Amino acid sequence: MKKNQAALTMAAAGLALLVTSGCATGPDRKPGDPFEPANRAIFTFNDKLDTYIAQPVAKGYQKVTPQPLRQAITNFFSNIGDVDNFANNVLQLKITDAVEDLMRIAMNTTFGLGGLIDFATAAGLPKHHQDFGLTMGHYGMPAGPYLVLPLFGPSSVRDGIGMAVDVKFNVINYFEPAVRNPMYLAQFISARADLLGATDLLKQAALDPYSFVRDAYRQQRESLIRGSRGNNAPLPNYGEPGGDETPNENGAPNYEDPGESGGAGGAGGAAAPGASNNGLPNYEDPGEGSAAGATGAAASGAAATGAAAAGAGPGAAAAAGTAGVAAAAAASAPATASAPVAASGGTAVPAKPASAP
Repeated sequence: MKKNQAALTMAAAGLALLVTSGCATGPDRKPGDPFEPANRAIFTFNDKLDTYIAQPVAKGYQKVTPQPLRQAITNFFSNIGDVDNFANNVLQLKITDAVEDLMRIAMNTTFGLGGLIDFATAAGLPKHHQDFGLTMGHYGMPAGPYLVLPLFGPSSVRDGIGMAVDVKFNVINYFEPAVRNPMYLAQFISARADLLGATDLLKQAALDPYSFVRDAYRQQRESLIRGSRGNNAPLPNYGEPGGDETPNENGAPNYEDPGESGGAGGAGGAAAPGASNNGLPNYEDPGEGSAAGATGAAASGAAATGAAAAGAGPGAAAAAGTAGVAAAAAASAPATASAPVAASGGTAVPAKPASAP
């Protein structure tokens, strides 16, 4: 009977919210908050209720209850909340997180005296925070308009539906009313006492508490949903300017010495003319090559540089393009004729003057 009354109360509150939202037709209405006038009214009601009832009770609880006992009560309700986390991680097919939640429940319930002591966190099992609203967001359901629910605070259409489903995952809901109602009250007081510092920070930092809470809530939910979806996109390929590297057996790019493939000619599958037998580039005196050969080498270098920029990203392409232009300009300059070199000694031989006719 009490469940039906609670459901009717929530339905009536939602209906009143939708009816009063009809006045939200002003030009300052936010796209994601079409019910802002009604939301602000409920926010003000919740704030007054919190200021004059919840906060004094939480401060009294904090004053008369020792810190170790308050921590034990917080751990107890946190252990119960891991059941909801486990169920939603299973629904999201996050098997690793679900197994960690199950291990937390087993460890804290068994060795932690029913969850009063949090052994799982000390053992390295992280605490997850999931609910059915995040599960629906994980599968792409939009949040819908922002809502402020009486007593429950900030929410949305999606999260409001998820809240009704999470009740079914809450172990406290299946106790007898004589046990369930005091436990719900104790859970509320414990949670409110843990957030007393956040209330003081909100009042000091926010010029408009309503907008601050709304934006913070929506950003937090979006962040949790992005984290639940994960980021499986592959990393960008920051390859060497050499272009298409051949991966090694371990999958890493093959960064070989250019000399191992015979210098510039190795890229084309043939060794460069005059290359040494050990595979290293043949650095000969530029005077031994002709002007045409220098021009061809420079043009080839410019082409290779431009080809290297093809798969290296915009920044590398810009730098390689500049180098290619510089190489092409150097190639188009007139070649300076060098003095003949003797094949045997390498010393310059003066040219004989032409005889008179």
